[in-house]
Parts: sequence; structure tokens; C-alpha cells
Amino acid sequence: MAPPNDPAHSIFHVLKSSERQNLFELVDGKLCVRNVPLLTEIPSNVTFKSFSSICQSSDAPLPLFEHVQSMSFKGGFLGFNKEESSDRLMNSLGKLSGRDFLSIFRFKTWWSTQWVGNSGSDLQRETQWIMFDVPEIKSYAVIIPIIEGKFRSSFHPGTDGHVMIGAESGSTQAKTSSFDAIAYVHVSENPYNLMKEAYSAIRVHLDTFKLLEEKSVPPLVNKFGWCTWDAFYLTVEPTGIWQGVKEFSDGGLSPRFLIIDDGWQSINFDGQNPNEDAKNLVLGGTQMTARLHRFDECEKFRKYKSGSMLEPDSPPFDPKKPKMLISKAIEIEFAEKARNKAAQSGIADLSQYDVKIEKLKRELDEMFGGEEEITFSQGCVNTSCKSENFGLKAFTRDLRTNFKGLDDIYVWHALCGAWGGVRPGTTHLDSNIVPCKLSPGLGGTMEDLAVVKIVEGSIGLVHPDQAEDFYDSMHSYLSKVGITGVKVDVIHTLEYVSEDYGGRVDLAKAYYKGLSKSLAKNFNGTGLISSMQQCNDFFLVGTQQISIGRVGDDFWFQDPNGDPMGVYWLQGVHMIHCAYNSMWMGQFIQPDWDMFQSDHLNLYSLMVPFPNAYILLSQQETASSRTPSLTGKTILKIWNFNKYGGVLGAFNCQGAGWDPKERRIKGYSHCYKPISRLYSCE
Repeated sequence: MAPPNDPAHSIFHVLKSSERQNLFELVDGKLCVRNVPLLTEIPSNVTFKSFSSICQSSDAPLPLFEHVQSMSFKGGFLGFNKEESSDRLMNSLGKLSGRDFLSIFRFKTWWSTQWVGNSGSDLQRETQWIMFDVPEIKSYAVIIPIIEGKFRSSFHPGTDGHVMIGAESGSTQAKTSSFDAIAYVHVSENPYNLMKEAYSAIRVHLDTFKLLEEKSVPPLVNKFGWCTWDAFYLTVEPTGIWQGVKEFSDGGLSPRFLIIDDGWQSINFDGQNPNEDAKNLVLGGTQMTARLHRFDECEKFRKYKSGSMLEPDSPPFDPKKPKMLISKAIEIEFAEKARNKAAQSGIADLSQYDVKIEKLKRELDEMFGGEEEITFSQGCVNTSCKSENFGLKAFTRDLRTNFKGLDDIYVWHALCGAWGGVRPGTTHLDSNIVPCKLSPGLGGTMEDLAVVKIVEGSIGLVHPDQAEDFYDSMHSYLSKVGITGVKVDVIHTLEYVSEDYGGRVDLAKAYYKGLSKSLAKNFNGTGLISSMQQCNDFFLVGTQQISIGRVGDDFWFQDPNGDPMGVYWLQGVHMIHCAYNSMWMGQFIQPDWDMFQSDHLNLYSLMVPFPNAYILLSQQETASSRTPSLTGKTILKIWNFNKYGGVLGAFNCQGAGWDPKERRIKGYSHCYKPISRLYSCE
């Protein structure tokens, strides 16, 4: 079923809630919707309360409040109580058996994807919502774990088909024993209205976020742009950026925005001279224990001299060098993995691995050579140099002078500043090294190098009382040097370090409040793309101001772990992540499907059909077909509306998906097959 042509108004039926009896009922251990059981064997300590009994007033705009009240008979809240207080409470919400469901769960700290089944035991840990097919009443129902007080919640698999809810504060100092509204249930006639109605109700109830329709989005959402990450990773520098923008421009497709990704910041490692930048970084992973030690750009950008790239004898750029550096860094990464595997297997003598790793690292350093030191040898290297003729300000000015259509230039930073936070003693801020503690729920998710490295290095956490000062210190400088927005990444590290700060919800609220104020002050209230943020507490407390964010994990052009069967299944599973996440994340933010990379040059002209590099922006969350990856027969069908009409896409995404036993996403060779027709029943 396609979504309504005008979803913003089609569901705004004016009807007094008092005129309708609630469609949900909890009686005799069963949660029923219009007398159809969804959950059975519900424990006696679980409660159901109507929306109106919980939410009698709100600071939400009056039309939205009235609209939600008019539909309040279609939803309500689940709660539960325990005899003893705790910072993490688990409780069954009842048994789910024999009813098809679609769900979204966290497969890493940062990333979520879809999962299907027909039993509560089929659920994956850290499930963000469960949607039920209720054909008996030609409807769909959803149960959404939310926040209450200092606690956030998620669903987990239980034994014998039971759905477990876990509510946690993230701090042993924040405990409770009962909840009135820790999950929300709603029913509607199709999945698209269901999501819009449910999250509208949650927005009115919590009043800790705003819906996308209440916010402005950054102008770049309508334009073609370029991000430096896949081209350079951490080796990004001015000459490479210039060459990249120039290649697009020479090809007749000038980017309207540029994102300078990770690699531009002033970061270093504990024990290193606090005034020096880390050198010769290439791949993500090597920088994850480094910390921010200054708010301005690192030396390779600080040395840039005004006009350098506009002159006939501009510094040379070797397009082969980034690829060679990346290739060598991959060799080092595989050698280090081999060493770790050998150590885990009990091999005592690891000297041969150490010798190989050191040899590869020397080769990498030699490949960097002295070029970085001489390219802009006349530039400013002194940390106190603030001349407008040098550094990031000069570079952004030169970019805009030469490439007339370049409207926006964004830069990357982590929510805590850098991957390892802010190095204590290097700025005016109160930063302390805080050990990381992972939630038990994350124990069932995919092993993640980023998490391993962050836990290894801990976080240099700026005290939450200084969150506003922290972000304004970064952003006010960036705004002055020509940067119009930021891509904020590594968002969920806050949940690792919340023990002494009131818990994960309170810590997140303090940081997002500071971030929102800085966004309003320095970047016109819209200049921010969120990333690595696909856990429910970000959306429920962090999107008062933020209006665009990632809905998929990283786009991999080829499998970083090596896939002997080919590379294309990764692109299929990426589309699945994005399509299904858009259903719920699109209620809060404009969905960003991440970077696109291809060797097929003609694709770019198809993606950007209008002059001045304008694109056709989808006007609502993406609509998707069911179970598109592991059935062996189903096409992923996605459709949407834009300013001029509708678009339908059909993609063979078979061959990849989550493996619960191995706890990773992998390829399934038996699903690698061509599909010649659409299966309308799916």
C-alpha cells in the first residue's frame, strides 16, 4: 500500500477522544486491539493506561496537541512495577506468538536495521520498535519503547515467545522501581499513518523533541554535494579537496556543498606533546583514541596560504598517493588483526607479527615522506597566527572564489569533540578522562572496532555544565572561517560515560541543549547533519533543533573484511537499512542515505537532472516492501513523492542480512540469484 498523497493532512481528523472508546484493552493477561489479542500471558505487574490519562497537557503547538488528542483512542501506554529499585529493570510485556512482525534493532552502538519474525523469542536485542500485522481488523499496530524520567527503554527477546522490555538509566546513582509510560502502543490502517500518528503522540507526551514538519531543514538537502571521506579518509588535505571539487566541476557537475570529513581537526594522543598534532593517520581506527587539543584546524590545513591553488604553479597533487596510503594502511590493519587472532589462539611468540607490523608502519611513514611539510612551506604553522591569509579561512575563501556555486562547506566532528573527546588541560574547558561502561544490552550486538578502541582509550568528557560553551567554542570559530555547518558523528558514546552525570538521559539532554543553542547561534539553526545516532534516546531527546541525519550505516563500495563472492551485496543491505529506518527516523529528521560512490560516471547525471546541481528531494519517509533480503525471491520496492510526481524503484537486494549466531551482517551465497519479476504479494 502506498502512503497517502498528502500525509501531513490526511490523518488530521478532528474528533473528540471522549467520543470514542479506546481501541486497546489489557484484561485477563491479554493486550487486545479491537478484541484481537496481540500479547498474551502478560504479567500482573504490567499496566495499560490511556493516552489521555497520562498526557492531559503539553507545551506542543495547540494544533498538534488537538490533533493528537483527537486520535488518542487509538493508543496508550504500557508500564510496569518491581518490588526493588534498580538502574536497569527487565520485565516481560507478555507473549508474542504466531503473529508476523517487523522490527528495528541496534546491530551496533550507532546503527540500526530491520528484522522480522512471528515470536517474541525471534526479537533481537536493543529493538527500537515492533510493528504487528493485524489482518483480522485490516490494520497495523506498533509498540515503541520510550523514555520516562531518567530511563530509556528497548525490547529484547524472551523465552517461550515473551517480549522483554529493558529500562536503564546508565548510572547506578539513578534508580527506580516503577513506570507508568515506558512504552507506547498505537494502531492505524497502514504503516505510514501508523508511524506518523504514533510519533506525533509521543512528541506531545514527552515534549523533548520536535517532528520534522515543525523544523526547517538546511538548504543543502536540495543540492548535489561531495564528502571527502571515501576519497581520502584521514589523509584529507587542501590540495586533494581542491582537486576533487575541480574534477566534478570540469565534468560539468559542480558540487553545491562540500563536507570535509574526519582528518581536519587538531588531535593528538595521550603522552604526545600537547601542542603537536597526530601525524600520518590514514584509516578510521587509528584516530579513535586521539583527543581534541585545539578548536582550530590541524597543521596541514593551517599552513594553507591564500591564493596558493589559484596560481599557475599551484602545489601538485598525486591522485595515486591517497590510494597507495590507504592500501598500505589496510595491510597494517590486516597484519594487526592477524596478530590479535594469534594472541587469542594462545601463540606465545608473536615476534614475527610485531616485526611485520613495524615494517609496514615504516613503509607507510616513508610513503608520506616530506611532502606534507613543504606543500605550503610559506604558510602559518604557529598556533597563534590568526592572519586571514592563512589556514581554513583562506582555503574556504579560495574555494568559493574559484567554484562559484559552492554554497555550503561543512566539517566533521564527534559529539564529544573528537573520537576520544577533549584532552584535559589543553583548552579552557573542564575535561576529564572517563572510563567507558557499555550497557548489557549491547552485549548481543556486532563487534565494532570503534567501540573497542573507544573503550580502550576512554573519553575526555567535557563537563555537561559546559556543553554550551564547548560547542560554541568550536562552532563560533568555524563560522568565522567560512564553515556553514557541521556533520556531528560518534553520537552514542555519551551512554558509555553517564555514571556520574545523572544517567544517559540527563547527560544527553545537557549535551543536546548546548548543541542546539550553538546550532541556532552559529549555523542559522539548520547547519548540522547527525550521524552514528540510530538509538532511540537520540531521537527522543536530541532532535529539538536537528533536522537531518543518517538513516543507514556506512556505505561500503566493497567489503572491508574481504568478500570472496563479490562486493555488491553490501550495497543492497545498505539500501535495506536506509529504507526501513526512514519509516521512523523520517518522523524526526530528513533521512540522509549517506554517501554514494560509483565508477559509473553517467549515474551522476541521472541523479542530478537539473541545472545548478539541484536534485529532486523526496517529500516524506520512504515506503518499502517486506522482507527483501533473504527470501531468495523478493525485490526491494521503494517509492516516494517529490515536487513533480512519484518515483518507484525496484532493487535486487537478496544475499545479505543479520546473522544472530555470528552477530554480524554477512552474505548468504544461496540467495545470490537473479530475479526476473516482481512478487506483488510481498
